[in-house]
Amino acid sequence: MGEGPPLVILHGLFGSWENWGSQAKRLAEHFTVYLMDARNHGQSPHHEAMDYDHMAADVIATMGEHAVEQAAFIGHSMGGKTAMQVALTSPERVSRLVVVDIAPKAYAPHHEGIFEGLFALNLAQLSRRSDVDTQLKSHVDDPNIRAFLLKNLRREGTGFGWKMHLEAIHRNYAHIIGGITGDMPYSGPTLFIKGATSDYLQTSDRAGIAALFPQVTAKTIDGAGHWPHSEKGAVFYKIADDFLRAESQAAP
Repeated sequence: MGEGPPLVILHGLFGSWENWGSQAKRLAEHFTVYLMDARNHGQSPHHEAMDYDHMAADVIATMGEHAVEQAAFIGHSMGGKTAMQVALTSPERVSRLVVVDIAPKAYAPHHEGIFEGLFALNLAQLSRRSDVDTQLKSHVDDPNIRAFLLKNLRREGTGFGWKMHLEAIHRNYAHIIGGITGDMPYSGPTLFIKGATSDYLQTSDRAGIAALFPQVTAKTIDGAGHWPHSEKGAVFYKIADDFLRAESQAAP
């Protein structure tokens, strides 16, 4: 959507491009925005292999299909790691990089309750979304996270099914929480945005980030957690738009 320089937006684990719809509409005032569903998510194909090399290759292939030689990137969480992998392996395809609330490091497993709750659901026997929500509540307390997860539902007969390939995501979970590596640093302009109440980005991550992304700057959004683009949408948009347009604004 939109017109202007290309901008690719990549969502996080259990998400889809729809999570970025409101931000994309704003950013489309200055950019041609490409919203991509990761493999095994949203409307994208399902595949047994799922790691950052494969997901980065998916992005490059999709850019090729749309004749996009280079783009700015915004990536959140898993999508942030994918964007970082693209920048490290194909730096010529990335003009500027925004990474939202994730570091390039490996994380300890922390989605066990979500997986347990999702696998416990017998979706074919549930006819109302409220019934799905009620059953999931015993595993996932936060109503906002439940609402986020239930965006993956699709109607199948009188019950529901998942848009996402939940089994493949679970089998590849170790890859998803794994770290990002590259033979050479990405030297382009890079911005890391942290939600102030989120613990995904720590002070101890700074050295590892700077080693891979030496032209890095950072912003923290007060009152936001792991989803600052939705929790503090106006503030996030201003920060991201200013950074992404800095080069074009400076051009004669």
